[in-house]
Order: sequence, then C-alpha cells, then structure tokens
Amino acid sequence: MAPRNQPISGNDLARFSGPNTFMRLPFSNELHKLDAAILGVPMDIGTSWRSGTRFGPKQVRSESAMIRPYNLQTGAAPFDSLQVADIGDLAINTFSLADSVRIIAESYEAILNFDAVPLAIGGDHSITLPILRAMAKRHGPVALVHVDAHADVNDEMFGEKETHGTVFRRAYEEGLLQPSKVYQIGLRGTGYSAEDFTEAQGWGFQHFTASELWGRSLSQLGAEIRRDIGDVPTYVSYDIDSLDPAFAPGTGTPEIGGLTTPQALQLIRALRGLNIVGCDLVEVSPPYDTSGNTALTGANILYELLCVLPGVAYR
Repeated sequence: MAPRNQPISGNDLARFSGPNTFMRLPFSNELHKLDAAILGVPMDIGTSWRSGTRFGPKQVRSESAMIRPYNLQTGAAPFDSLQVADIGDLAINTFSLADSVRIIAESYEAILNFDAVPLAIGGDHSITLPILRAMAKRHGPVALVHVDAHADVNDEMFGEKETHGTVFRRAYEEGLLQPSKVYQIGLRGTGYSAEDFTEAQGWGFQHFTASELWGRSLSQLGAEIRRDIGDVPTYVSYDIDSLDPAFAPGTGTPEIGGLTTPQALQLIRALRGLNIVGCDLVEVSPPYDTSGNTALTGANILYELLCVLPGVAYR
C-alpha cells in the first residue's frame, strides 16, 4: 500500500510558508488514488448581497495551515486511514452563472467516476445545486444536512431560477433529495411572508431554527439526525452564515442570533457514522473579515467534516 499523504508539519516547515493547499496537503489530480478530495469553487456571481466569496477557497486554504492532523477532542486521525489531497479549483466562468453551474455539474460528474469523497470550499451557495445534480446521478436522491441561516428555498431572485437563495427548491423540484431526510439547521432572521419556511416543511423538510437551539448542545440533535437518516447516502452543506456574526462576520448575508462555534463542532461530530458522500463549506467572504477568523473557522469546520467521513480511524 502506498504511504498516505500527510499535511506538512509545522516542525518541518514554518506554517506561514509552503503550498497554499488545504492543510498544506499534496496537490494531486490522480483521483483514482484518493479517498477524499479537497477542491475549491471560487465563485460569487450567485450571491444577492455582499460579494467576495470568490476569494473564499484561497483564504480558507491559507488559514488551514494552522490545523494539525490529529483531532485531540474526538480522537479522529483522518490521515491515518484516508488518502487525501487537494485537487485545486474548478475553472468556473466568472462572467456567467449559468455556465458556471454547468461546469460544476460536469466537473463533479467526472470526479464521482471515482470513489474519492469530494469536499468543496466555496464560493457562494449556488455551487451546491450542480453538485447535488451530480450526486443524484451517482447515488440517487440523497439525504441532506444543511446548516444555514437561510433555507434557500426561494422560487426566483430577480427572475433567476438558479442563485444562492433558490438551491434547495430546485433540488426538491428535480428530485435530487429525499425530502423526509432533509434537515435545515440554524434558520433565522426576517422574511417576506409567514410562508417562507412553512412551504418547505410541507415538502417534508425538517427545520431547526437558531432560536430554539440557543444555549443547547447540538450533540443530541446530531445523533437524532444520524439515527433517522440511517445508511442513506448523505450530503452535508455548511453555510458559514449559520454562525452568529460574532463568530463569522466574513460572509455575504450575515444574520444575528446564530449558532456558536462549539455548537457547530457538536453537530458535526455527532454525524459520525453517516454515509457521507460529499460536503461543502460555503459563503466565506474574506473581504468582510480582514482578521481571517471567518476563514479560519471555515477551515476547521471542513476539517471536522473530514474527520467524520466513513472509514476515518480513531485512536
């Protein structure tokens, strides 16, 4: 067996230097050799408020240099058992959202010809629809754990059907999801009508608003979701704006009263055991957080998702 890739140690090369790959892992395009593949989707032409998520993949990778390979809290050692590499960025069309959606779907169809689980760094949330299209072609309709301030079930935005706010309506309409196994967590803010959330609940989506989660551990909620989904192929989409702006101000559509970073970790760690077939971390907009803390938080969330993939060793 070939030796597994390891992040470059901070004792071998200072963390402020080295390759700008996720966790300073090797870059590789040999998908047939990988168990998990990190990729960037540097796009913000699907967003409706503040732009800047096109810089998300680069900044998340930069901040990820601080992360070490062993998870002290959970015992997860993902690089002991999985071959992981950064496969670079998708070459989206920065002048055309429709063409970018096509490029993402076709790129994912090619990636999913192999067994590597893709973990995407966005980019705005519109990247998730073409990803789900490819996922459904490979796995059939999937279960979804969607952590976000917004349900993203609008019918259209400025007449457009494919934007960061319409993703999960389109996914529902196209049969990409198992509606009774869709969990939207952290929803909050203001809306246009009382039906903004209730319509999707009528489809079978399960909603957990941020206000009902304030002050609670999310470990139990995560365990219940894991039990209810069972072994159904599952996609996890994590929008950084699910967190309160106190924790993640660098995002396009911030909403006060959100989740905390400990709650994010509790939820993700409780998903261990799911048949996760793909993940994304979206809506990090570095220009709105010059400290880099939002990107650092996003990098750690992506690492935690890596730690709960099927086959990860714990020690």
